[in-house]
Amino acid sequence: MLTTRGVTGEPNWIDLGTPGLDGAIAFYSGLFGWEYRPGGPETGGYGLFTLGGKTVGGVTAVTAEHAKPSWSVCFRSPDAHVTAKAVEQAGGSVRFAPTDILDFGTMAGFKDRAGAFFGLWQPKEVLGLGVVGVAGSLCWAELYTPDVPAAAAFYGAVFGWETERTPFPGGGGSYTVIRPRGGGEEAGFGGLVPLDAVAARAVAGPHWLPYFEVDDCDAAVAEVQRLGGRLTLEPMEMAGVGTFADVADPDGAEFALIKSAQPPGTQLRGTQPPQG
Repeated sequence: MLTTRGVTGEPNWIDLGTPGLDGAIAFYSGLFGWEYRPGGPETGGYGLFTLGGKTVGGVTAVTAEHAKPSWSVCFRSPDAHVTAKAVEQAGGSVRFAPTDILDFGTMAGFKDRAGAFFGLWQPKEVLGLGVVGVAGSLCWAELYTPDVPAAAAFYGAVFGWETERTPFPGGGGSYTVIRPRGGGEEAGFGGLVPLDAVAARAVAGPHWLPYFEVDDCDAAVAEVQRLGGRLTLEPMEMAGVGTFADVADPDGAEFALIKSAQPPGTQLRGTQPPQG
């Protein structure tokens, strides 16, 4: 289960790069009930999405020349510079070097061996996400990669992740769950998926895909479409897992929706992020 306890290697931040900030605010506010908190001049316009006063992610405007619209998943590191060296030693590359964001923390961006982008957040004043695992918040993350064993080895070297192959309910293959080192079976926060396993995902190339919990997957998909987004993978139900679907916002940033089979536990931080 994804938590906000500050475990090394866990997803502790997500952010959206979008060419249409106003449209993105309207879309995600309508879909998840998020509120937008603009950043001050010192943040370069970087803002926060919040749910019930707790941070669920960040958002920044990007141009088509800079990057395509997308969600990025960041993982917690106690030392960004050490992690950056580990990425290079494991065969990945540094997209942007560790950078201090005021007194909030340190951020860096990388690509793994297969070219999937991921980020890093080393907390200072801002510990990370304020809520996970409830409707409208991050609850899971998947890596679509051409070589699952190679990806497991890479992220194991960088973050110390452990992996476990779990049979699908009813047979028909297995799924590789990822979790922090020493976290135990209940600490899984995501999975590794062969890139060619899902045609809709293969088109995008190697990438991380964030999952957001919803109260009703079919209703959420309908709302995505009503708000101008699109469906990229039809809702599917899996015993013991839940009902999930892949979608994209109006600018093309892709993410997944899931109504978990088991009610997710609420994970809240006791502190608010500083005002930006």
